[in-house]
Amino acid sequence: MEEIKQIIAKSIFDALDNDNITVEEIESKIETPKDKQNGDFAYPCFNLAKVLKNSPVNIANSIKDKIVLDEKISKVEVVNGFLNFYLNSDNIVNDVLKRIVDQKENYGSSDEGKGINIIVEYSSPNIAKTFHLGHFRNTVLGKALYDLYETLGYNVTGINHLGDWGRQFGILIEGYNRFKDEYNFDENPLEALSDIYVRINKIAKEDESVIDKARENFKKLEQGDEELLKLWQYFRDVSLKEYNRIYTLLGSKFDSYNGEAFYNDKMPEVVEILDKKGALKDSQGAKVVDVGDNMPPCIVLKSDGSTIYATRDLAAILYRARTYDFTKCIYITATEQILHFKQVFEAAKHLVDEKYQKGLVHVSYGMIRLKTGKMSTREGNVIYINDLINDAISKSKEIMLAKNPNLENIDDVSKKIGIGALIFNYLKSGKNKDIIFDLDDTLRFDGETGPYIQYTYVRTKSILEKVGFNIDKIDIDNVDYSKLKEKQEVELIKELEKFGKVIKRAAEEYEPSILARYLIDVATAFSRFYNECSVANLEDEKLKEARCVLVYATSIVIKKGLSILGIECPEKM
Repeated sequence: MEEIKQIIAKSIFDALDNDNITVEEIESKIETPKDKQNGDFAYPCFNLAKVLKNSPVNIANSIKDKIVLDEKISKVEVVNGFLNFYLNSDNIVNDVLKRIVDQKENYGSSDEGKGINIIVEYSSPNIAKTFHLGHFRNTVLGKALYDLYETLGYNVTGINHLGDWGRQFGILIEGYNRFKDEYNFDENPLEALSDIYVRINKIAKEDESVIDKARENFKKLEQGDEELLKLWQYFRDVSLKEYNRIYTLLGSKFDSYNGEAFYNDKMPEVVEILDKKGALKDSQGAKVVDVGDNMPPCIVLKSDGSTIYATRDLAAILYRARTYDFTKCIYITATEQILHFKQVFEAAKHLVDEKYQKGLVHVSYGMIRLKTGKMSTREGNVIYINDLINDAISKSKEIMLAKNPNLENIDDVSKKIGIGALIFNYLKSGKNKDIIFDLDDTLRFDGETGPYIQYTYVRTKSILEKVGFNIDKIDIDNVDYSKLKEKQEVELIKELEKFGKVIKRAAEEYEPSILARYLIDVATAFSRFYNECSVANLEDEKLKEARCVLVYATSIVIKKGLSILGIECPEKM
């Protein structure tokens, strides 16, 4: 309803007849009231008080008296300094349902991003460690952002910047050499490596010689020791094999797996450029870049001449600017890395053009914690995502067997419900909110959950199947939408109309929870409609047909919305 907002803004502008405010400024202030009793749109007149030297209430009344109503606006009311606009529901009903039926699965999509390159860097686990719950939020958040931008027509590149280099491999190599004979690497190599990593770190706490040996191992690795490089490649290969199995389950897609190791031979150029531009400074033997008075400098080379994460991230920025010509390069990591990326982005001013530097975006997210505290692979107190997914699917199957023991394809349905429940649970909360993990709460089948949204979709399919409705077999141009006048019908249609704007806002704010919460609103509005408005038992065939189209339109929005979030919809539950 962007067109209607423009109509409202123009009508207010004409009524004001004041050169000190523009139509665009007015439109930017128009909002959607939370309480539907206050209209479909509202314009607060408080910002006009200083300009017009009058009270907001008087200004609102003056504007109302001068407004010429458009055919799409049924009335205007003044409430406490707000101008509340009520739309003509007949226009909304016709416009929205016709668009959904015409566009079908493309409803909500746009081509606003055509020709614009977006990079989304997400997941990025450290190899040789079992994929755990801490990686899960990053992965589903990144996948959702990837799909949001793709839905808006952007050319999206998904990058999995693997943690496949660093001194932790020196300590893992030490552990592997000590304990490898105790494990069967043919059975579950990644689990074995994770266990070895925990064991060697516990020993390192008591024995400093382990750290010395780890440093020596990594130094040899950096110098190209053939045996150690072969071992490192093995660690990487078995890790990716397991990770890709999980990514397939979660619907995640990557166009590049270039991790930290990929940038080893690209860091000298970064140092050279920074040095030539006079950006490198000496600091207690290290080479750093000043990034402002409010932050510590960005370390590029340590005092022993070795590189760090920041050096590799700077090399990645330079490479991606040259390779992808990005407008935005979005990094998704936990809030713990906020300072790191502020430093890197500031240092990048000396490496790439302003266009690329301004396009660097860090999307942080809150931690997932256990009831016992923070997770740590070094300590071994983690929940592995493979176990979590299996538990979720198993419990979903138990519930399905109790509800519908004769359900066909129950294993496939349980898989979609279990995985969908996990994904929705972590996307419905604002990304910066910390989450205390609770499996039972995650798998609730009532309230604001993934299964509730999936069940709403299944209900739409069941209704249409029961009445024998097929969208391809009706004369869509002659559907009488004027029959849809009940409050529950109009409110549901108004929710469906918001879909495209919700997708756009979720992408702009890097916040998939906006879409997840919207789908809850759609499901709730459909439930009210379903409870109050019969579809099957109607003598009025025209009303029945119009309501079937509304049910069909709801199914389109729910299925596509969940798909963007990485959640599949079963056809039956």
